[in-house]
Amino acid sequence: MNTDLDGKVAIVTGAASGIGAAAARALAAAGARVLGCDLESMKKTRDAVTSRGGEMVGQRTDVSSQDDVVRAMGVCLETFGVPDVAVNCAGTANECPALEETVEDFDRVIAVNLRGTFLVGREAIRQMLLHGRSGRIVNIASDLGYLGRARYASYCASKGAVLSLTRSWAREFAPHILVNCVAPGPIDTPMLGPEFMSPEVRASETAIPLARIGSVDEVAAAIVFLSGPGATFMTGQTIGPNGGSVMP
Repeated sequence: MNTDLDGKVAIVTGAASGIGAAAARALAAAGARVLGCDLESMKKTRDAVTSRGGEMVGQRTDVSSQDDVVRAMGVCLETFGVPDVAVNCAGTANECPALEETVEDFDRVIAVNLRGTFLVGREAIRQMLLHGRSGRIVNIASDLGYLGRARYASYCASKGAVLSLTRSWAREFAPHILVNCVAPGPIDTPMLGPEFMSPEVRASETAIPLARIGSVDEVAAAIVFLSGPGATFMTGQTIGPNGGSVMP
């Protein structure tokens, strides 16, 4: 068993499914105690963690709500202590022609993907600094933050902003808090449902040099790396488990 994170405390948003659930499992397997945050039930994730001897508590959280995020941080402090790692996996998307996307739908995507990342990361950093702790923030962006995609204006905008937020925080909170980003390509998650499997998206999949969609565990491996002792000289960086779809 990987014990690189023994004794560490990790907050993971979006922990009910997809990349967030995989991150929670992988961080717990590496020895971290995990607070999962999601609006959906995290029982399946928690059962997977505890069945392997790990520790995880789930807290129902709307990451776009400052009150919910502060409440979740209180649960973390009371249950496990000051977080060492915060991983922002919660996300949503809206497939829609740009001229038809409503302000409400645009704001909803920005609220979850960008404001949620800001609120959770800010609260974690606040506690790390208050207690004189070093720490890690791992934000989840997307290759579409670089590439863009028609009919996904709000999603692409939110993920591009997460890339910039990561670099800003990395400069502001160095040297004690390291802030990095993971920008996956197409990954086999619930979000990559039938509405994403248009001919255009399927064609983009075949254009990936590795010629396949990635797995959530491959993304989780990058998250664990950035959370652990192998990434002590990295901040403001973005790792792209994307099969070669983006080569900056």
